[in-house]
Amino acid sequence: MSQTDNDARRRAERARRVALFRYELIQEVIDPTLTARQRGKLVRELAERAHPGPFAEPVQVTRHTIDRWVRAWRVGGFEALVPQPAKVTARTPPEVLATAAALKRENPGRTAAQITRILRAQSGWAPNERTLQRHFERLELGLIVDEAGHEQRLTAAPAAFGRFEADRPDELWVGDALHGPQIAGHKVYLFAFLDDRSRAVMAARFGFSEDTVRLAAALRPALASRGVPESIYVDNGSAFVDSWLLRGCASLGIKLVHSTPGRPQGRGKIERFFRTVREQFLVEITPDRAAEIADLAELNRLFTAWVETEYHPRTHSETGVAPMARWLDGLASPLPRPTPAQLREAFLWSEHRTVAKTATVSLHGNTYQVDELLVGRKVELVFDPFDLTELVVRYSGREFGTAVAHHIGRHAHPKARPEIPDTTLEPTGIDYLRLIDTTHTERLEGRINYSALLERHHSNTPVEPESVELTIPELQAQETQDD
Repeated sequence: MSQTDNDARRRAERARRVALFRYELIQEVIDPTLTARQRGKLVRELAERAHPGPFAEPVQVTRHTIDRWVRAWRVGGFEALVPQPAKVTARTPPEVLATAAALKRENPGRTAAQITRILRAQSGWAPNERTLQRHFERLELGLIVDEAGHEQRLTAAPAAFGRFEADRPDELWVGDALHGPQIAGHKVYLFAFLDDRSRAVMAARFGFSEDTVRLAAALRPALASRGVPESIYVDNGSAFVDSWLLRGCASLGIKLVHSTPGRPQGRGKIERFFRTVREQFLVEITPDRAAEIADLAELNRLFTAWVETEYHPRTHSETGVAPMARWLDGLASPLPRPTPAQLREAFLWSEHRTVAKTATVSLHGNTYQVDELLVGRKVELVFDPFDLTELVVRYSGREFGTAVAHHIGRHAHPKARPEIPDTTLEPTGIDYLRLIDTTHTERLEGRINYSALLERHHSNTPVEPESVELTIPELQAQETQDD
């Protein structure tokens, strides 16, 4: 892939991260249950404080900007929040900007002012320092560089809920992952989501990996059967901060909130549930009992039986009501379940690519043919992570059909690992011990029989080939005796 394509891909990814930041900021404002007074107060509060930006830098947004983002989301949805590149005519020659970018990549410690001096010394003219800074920011070359030459970013703490209880079912789900025992030779992990008000289990599934795919396997059937929550509250584990989860929540209109690092108090309910799981369920999964469990399906079946038979009907010690009974009491009717099409869209993955001059795009080693009208444009490729043979091409919120597979080298996304890692090895057929035994035997057969030679020398009689061989010390002793 050429440097131009890499730069275009980075710009597209940067625009996508900006859109995700905008959605996170306005997701509370777009709540349809808010009155105009409540919404205005919330917008003012958001405009008064700084927020962690899409690239971890502090950002403060005005009321006018927040209102503009809200209007854009209501008209065009999430795609309307993606910033579009400015359509202006560049005053600086492209070759000069390319040289400046090359100087920056060559030595990341060079500032825009230093590169301006280099260009002026080299050609007698250089663009404005601010022009170079904006150019470096578009190419993501304007990062902080330490003395060792490493790029650094400011870290920011995500917003978190305080200690409270939700007012109604499906207002808030709290999720986390629990490390479990070993089943079928592999460690298992439990992904679980609780309804904050009732403490009822909305989603729970054991898997062999603590990754995004196993999280989706637990969450997807829960959304189909339990409905769509207003908010999801999770920690900062790798599976929960994956861009797929934020995309899925944005697609279904779910507010995604992460807890503050180092402050697990907001996840007390799910941690208490995991303690119950350890004390009542996992305590029975002894090593001997675990050896009898054949696979994940059996483990998940046993866990579901425990949840539905023991946990849900039993009175909760804090609420005084059985979790399932409290969840059913006050539940919205009809239950806001997503349609199959909405659910499938939420669990698709997407990446951005620039269409080459040959009307093709590349994705993880695969090549696809797309519409010729999209040549040179940044498109969104939407796909099932387990099936990369079929991609849906989107541009500016419109679908441009399905990409035609031209060369397929990978059928699944690198993150879409199978449930059980393939640990079986093809036997080589090489028996090392037999090889060295054969070599040793051949060496013994080729050794000189000194005993036979001496006996033939003294007696001049035939010697049986089975005569016992003598070692060097024994041979010397015999020669002394014969003399």
